[in-house]
Amino acid sequence: MRVLVVEDEKKTASFIRKALQSEGFAVDVCHNGDEAMSAPSATPYDAIVLDIMLPGRDGLSLVRQWRQSRNATPVLLLSARGSVGERIEGLDAGADDYLPKPFALAELAARVRALTRRGSDNKSPVLRLADLSLDTVTRQAHRAGREIELTTREFRLLEFLLRSAGRLCARTMILEKVWDYDFDPGTNLVDVYIKRLREKIDADFHPKLLHTVRGAGYVMRET
Repeated sequence: MRVLVVEDEKKTASFIRKALQSEGFAVDVCHNGDEAMSAPSATPYDAIVLDIMLPGRDGLSLVRQWRQSRNATPVLLLSARGSVGERIEGLDAGADDYLPKPFALAELAARVRALTRRGSDNKSPVLRLADLSLDTVTRQAHRAGREIELTTREFRLLEFLLRSAGRLCARTMILEKVWDYDFDPGTNLVDVYIKRLREKIDADFHPKLLHTVRGAGYVMRET
């Protein structure tokens, strides 16, 4: 499960990130509304934790724009203003839940878990491309009916690539989404895992699904 946290107070964002990571979520963070605007279209998130008061676009305008773009990712709004009218405004804008500040991190994590469960009811837990399938609940992978054993990191890598099927995934993006690195460690870590994954899902099968875009990154596609 991957969560986007949009919070301009960096200390608060750090606390939220650590709390959600301790629950097993992969977490991305944006600190302003303009930066967050295109994030859900670039990465498939299971939930978004969104502060209302942001530099650039405010949280309510972000929710409205996402909903107009038919992005249905569950959104938990955060705000220091917690009046009934403001909560109604947030929910009417398209948010799924509302949590006034200050809040307990345990409650925030519980609300995010509830949102991701609710969202998972509306989409298949199985990712597919050609004859390759990955069950994100049981963590089982199959190609042409044959089971493929994956390590935890290989599973995360394949899940990210399949969720991004058809889109170029740069090495820096893979490091951020799969390893939670916000920097390039200067190693061939991604290339090593891509090679291992390719040996498991492509070596004995046709067509090849995991492609290298020289000098740019990788993409999952049928041709």
